[in-house]
Amino acid sequence: MISKILRLPQVMDECGLARSTVYLRIKQGTLTKPIALGPRCVGWPQAEIEAINAARIAEKSEDEIRVLVAEIQANRKAGGQHD
Repeated sequence: MISKILRLPQVMDECGLARSTVYLRIKQGTLTKPIALGPRCVGWPQAEIEAINAARIAEKSEDEIRVLVAEIQANRKAGGQHD
């Protein structure tokens, strides 16, 4: 169960990143893509951001984080949730 959806300012705060870096990491595959909340509104599931932050804290490589992000994205499409 997703506990919370974070908007961009919250993601920036949680990750310690600037807006441009958030979108750069999405492009690089090291941060999940946002989900649509409305026609002009997006957010990120808090659990996904926490999992990515935990991987960074655990000093995972960029390649390992890309694999994690790919798994999270695939799990979204399958209707599941990353724990």
